[in-house]
Amino acid sequence: MAEARRKRGRPDGWLIAVVAVYVVTVIALPLGALFAGAAEDLGATLANLRRPEALGALGRTIALASAALVINVVFGVAAALVLVRDRFFGRRLVGWIIEMPLAMSPVMIGVAFFVLYGRTGWLQPVIEPLGIDVVFAFPGMLLVTVFVTLPFVARETQLLLQELGSSEEEAAATLGANRWQTFWLITLPNILPGIASGAALVVARARGEFGAVLVIGGAVSGRTDTATTFVYHAVEERQSAAAHGISIVLVALSLAALATFAIIQGRSRR
Repeated sequence: MAEARRKRGRPDGWLIAVVAVYVVTVIALPLGALFAGAAEDLGATLANLRRPEALGALGRTIALASAALVINVVFGVAAALVLVRDRFFGRRLVGWIIEMPLAMSPVMIGVAFFVLYGRTGWLQPVIEPLGIDVVFAFPGMLLVTVFVTLPFVARETQLLLQELGSSEEEAAATLGANRWQTFWLITLPNILPGIASGAALVVARARGEFGAVLVIGGAVSGRTDTATTFVYHAVEERQSAAAHGISIVLVALSLAALATFAIIQGRSRR
């Protein structure tokens, strides 16, 4: 009987129960507790969301995620095309370097950038004459955000390019299309689902980044505080309404981003 259910594509009841318990425990209960905590004192939650510090932290988070998204989409598509379509010495090494942020601690990433751009950093003699502040400033926070989100678009696009092959591009070339025409008319529409998947991961990772931006930015209130560091400080200071409010906004933004990229994926596959 069990074998017959598997052949018909129906999982066993115990497997469904395990998945349901896991989803409820890891996702539903924490989110439910978050919304319940905010609803206990809705007035205070809304009031804290209107504070300049909270709005500034959310604005910086959105700005960091948006800038990282644009940079990583452009770089990720270019890197994927190079790694899949070209053959050169050190290609695998380049691929490993692009994936390296996945295996590195965000705090370590922040420290590494601090060593480079800090007051006595290796690159300080170069950036100081330019009058650019990197450490405890937005540029440094953007650098670490781009770093931690670097692999996502490149990986998703690379996998899709490998699956698609190059037959359509070669056919376009034989018909007289140049490289740019082939890219815009053939390659880009085909890899759009992969770009959308990677972009969703970039936005989610950028909005939730904590360790790297804390180290390089210092979480200075009103200057380098992000949504995640704001929540951290609010919890430390026992301002639960402020922590609940920002957390719910982050959840809402994440759901909106996932829905948007899912729509893009669906339309690009038609």
